[in-house]
Amino acid sequence: MASVSTKLAIGQAVQAVRVAIVCPYDLGRNGGVQDQAIRLTDWIGTLGHETVLVGPGEQGPEGAVLLGSTRVVKANKAATPISLNPKVRGAIVEILREVDVAHIHEPLMPSVSLVATRSGDVPRVGTFHADPPPWVRTAYAGAGLLLRRIVSKLDVATASSPVSRSAIAGFVDARVVPNGIETSQYGGKPKDPFSVSFLGRDDERKGLDVLLAAWPTVASVVPEATLTIMGADRPNERGDVTFMGRVSEEVKAAELARSEVYCAPNLGGESFGIVVTEAMASGCAIVASAIPAFTHVAGDAAEYVAPADASALAERIVALLTDTERTRSLQTKALDRSARFDGLLIASQFVTAYRDAIAAH
Repeated sequence: MASVSTKLAIGQAVQAVRVAIVCPYDLGRNGGVQDQAIRLTDWIGTLGHETVLVGPGEQGPEGAVLLGSTRVVKANKAATPISLNPKVRGAIVEILREVDVAHIHEPLMPSVSLVATRSGDVPRVGTFHADPPPWVRTAYAGAGLLLRRIVSKLDVATASSPVSRSAIAGFVDARVVPNGIETSQYGGKPKDPFSVSFLGRDDERKGLDVLLAAWPTVASVVPEATLTIMGADRPNERGDVTFMGRVSEEVKAAELARSEVYCAPNLGGESFGIVVTEAMASGCAIVASAIPAFTHVAGDAAEYVAPADASALAERIVALLTDTERTRSLQTKALDRSARFDGLLIASQFVTAYRDAIAAH
């Protein structure tokens, strides 16, 4: 694994490029794609390149080009904040004139990313993140010719995982470049015995209801067990369960660092599993739903259960809380595996994609 200094040298040894990183989702709201776009803007800059982050929203990171208000559209069992304003085109075209390459997240998503994909004449890298529901995959199959015409504007296509690549395989060939994390921000603190954590929005597909259904069984077998839930806030009468609501990056890292076990009971619709990666970097023993996105990210560094099976979930959590040797083994594997998702390492792969796009354009 390359050191940070080596990766910096990789980025800086060649001529710098100017990159517009385009996100279709509200930059002022939490979300996996927003998080990656924001972090990648910083990582690419650290490698010596000039970046500008572009996306909808009325609030966002300092220096971002914000394209105005969004509307929440419900899809894939989640609420998605996007812009439906056709007037964003003018601003996007002006931005694309000033850069060497555009990196467009979710290139088919209206309206910001779709406009950036179709407008102007600039080298483009597109990244597909989603694991779309079956009806969308069916629509993709029926609209293959149209989609091929749109994505033909991309000089390089990437996907965050084999799951997201499989969704678009009918109309574009994509290389897999995984999502990244700041590995140095996680871990480094003693674990609290019998502590379990969860992080996610209170969307159905995140599986929080399954975890809460499993918890009474866990608590009856391991009375010392505690459950900390980040990202959701519900009425609660249990003394062994804490709802923290939305938390800062610092609080999230601290809670993951102290957790013995991290639980990812998601029902599906996940293309990657960035939270699982963060939990691995925090040295947690992981219990996760056996969905393709999570098995790809965690490999043999996790215990798996069938989605929506509260009984199996409770059994696996209990097994880890009562088997120190197995827990420590999983924690060590998780830490080792997390290194492959270091942000600067991922950014260097995208720099290669940018140069390939410029050469191909």
